[in-house]
Amino acid sequence: MTQPLDAAVRHLVRDDAGQVAATAADLILDGLDGSSTLGLATGSSPLGAYDEIVRRVRSGAAPARVARRGYLLDEYLGLPAGDRNTYASVIRREVADALGLDVRGPDGRAADPDAEAARYGREVVEASVAVQVLGIGRNGHLGFNEPGSPLDSRTRVVRLTETTRRDNARFFDSAADVPTHAITQGLTTIMRARRLVLIALGERKADAVHAALHGPVDPACPASIIQRHPEAYVVTDRGAAGG
Repeated sequence: MTQPLDAAVRHLVRDDAGQVAATAADLILDGLDGSSTLGLATGSSPLGAYDEIVRRVRSGAAPARVARRGYLLDEYLGLPAGDRNTYASVIRREVADALGLDVRGPDGRAADPDAEAARYGREVVEASVAVQVLGIGRNGHLGFNEPGSPLDSRTRVVRLTETTRRDNARFFDSAADVPTHAITQGLTTIMRARRLVLIALGERKADAVHAALHGPVDPACPASIIQRHPEAYVVTDRGAAGG
């Protein structure tokens, strides 16, 4: 079922996580060719779509080379090189190695994080991302653009909210190990991608999805900026759609 919100954003509601993964994979692959660049988000929501793309490639149902390069949406600051919780490590483990993708991201251990954020932002813009995969936080964050982020924000260093740190603590040995800062693509950087595919699962995301799609475009819900994108898709199960 497709529910057009306006000329740009389309909300596709599916019965379960498997159907969400298949629909999201369709939208991602449809926007790529072997020379494209793919924007990669971490988190639990995109995992099914990544697994589905890998399955199709291995079975011959999708081209062996789906994109030329992948670009990280964000990266923690301060984790040791090679730490399994760096987003570069997560993305390689979850999807990039299986697809042979060359993954680029900001250096989370750079001596000057602000300069690194600016450098990476320029690289992403120059790469001309064809499809950006997105999740959404319970508080409406997009990437690590937390509530209050300016709608014209560029790639930068951000402090993570305690809500986000608590949500991510399940991946670490203890909550104290979750980094306090990250580099994230800014909202204007994200909006430069030719297609956005936002994936959300479960009732706990329903309020954020509703605010992003039906509320005002406002820094209080950074994900609401997708309403202004010329080709944005939101794929959810019925729980995240609010029933």
